[in-house]
Amino acid sequence: MNIMTTPEHRIGKSVVRVVDKNGNAVADKDLVLNQKSHQFLFGSGAFDFLEFEGKKADKDRQEKWLKLMNYGTLPFYWGRYEPEEGYPNYQQLKDASEILKANNITMKGHPLCWHTVCADWLLKYSDEVIMDKQLERINREVTAFKGTIDIWDVINEVVIMPIFDKYDNAVTRLCNKYGRVGLVKEVFAAARAANPNGTFLINDFNTTPKYEQLIEDLLDAGVEISAIGIQSHQHQGYWGTEKLYDVLKRFSRFGLPIHFTENTLVSGTLIPEYIEDLNDWQVTDWPTTIAGEERQAQQWEEMYRILFADPNIKAITGWDFADGAWLNAPSGLVTVDNRTKPAYEKLLSLVKGEWWTKDEVIHTNSEGIVTVTGTKGTYEITGTEGVITLGDEPSEVTVKTL
Repeated sequence: MNIMTTPEHRIGKSVVRVVDKNGNAVADKDLVLNQKSHQFLFGSGAFDFLEFEGKKADKDRQEKWLKLMNYGTLPFYWGRYEPEEGYPNYQQLKDASEILKANNITMKGHPLCWHTVCADWLLKYSDEVIMDKQLERINREVTAFKGTIDIWDVINEVVIMPIFDKYDNAVTRLCNKYGRVGLVKEVFAAARAANPNGTFLINDFNTTPKYEQLIEDLLDAGVEISAIGIQSHQHQGYWGTEKLYDVLKRFSRFGLPIHFTENTLVSGTLIPEYIEDLNDWQVTDWPTTIAGEERQAQQWEEMYRILFADPNIKAITGWDFADGAWLNAPSGLVTVDNRTKPAYEKLLSLVKGEWWTKDEVIHTNSEGIVTVTGTKGTYEITGTEGVITLGDEPSEVTVKTL
């Protein structure tokens, strides 16, 4: 770990006492410290851990994903998760979540309520019945995955929800009937009732004052928001430092944790500015370029450094791990054939290099005590049993030699 460039608020401390099997101090001895995990959530969409009918998981891609990430988003889009009423794709998501859990990955489900990719079969019901089914759906998913997935995007893109007019859908109907605040209050209450200890986000791509006003109205109404989700799909160009700092300043005023939930930087040509809805950009071929890959790496590094330096930010999720996902864009950290791009290598050098402790020699004093400092997370001392946690508050721990 480069302690000179790691933000001070990301560094934790623990006073560690090392003893032998008989409880005697292991005094005046060199030991080796290694980090095992980050407290900060470095994430990506984890869609590549799902096995679809006729499509096996790409093990090479999964290994590259696991080498870099400790946080994954799994898809619970209602229209795809339950295309036929009463027949959800539970096992597919369960299998993927178990693989991630076995690799100590923290997971988030996305989303529980959204007007897009909604279940079309809901439209045959009245608004009152749709609401009942929406709340039942939330209870079902949050309950079924509790202990494996405890972080959820509860509701997605509420700012545009009541005026969304591209096609009829059940959730926009609910938003118009009950109002933005009324709908959000109901779905958050349902999620929290199903898992009182869960982490529940509101999430939006709209970073204008309209989103700020919505959050303010929700907090005034008593909605228990765990964290604010910010999307930044930058297919039309990198936000840049000025916009990034502006968004951080405006949304930090609520005193809530902030997750950058869906972030995209492309390594090819950009979508033209005249395109208002990114979904309208439909191309069959969108190649990555050498110059684009260098640009993407520089932008990812700058964005990661700025976000990691802000104490309100608890998670960063790059949306597409591999090229050719949403919009067929060259938006991944790896190419379609799993070649790692410069952006992957750059982020790896930060997450598992500059902000990571490996093979650091520490020395116990005459009482077998050593003070350990490092990027917040969990650590092990070679040849001892027990885990050292460097968290928000200084800790004291005793570890025993094997």
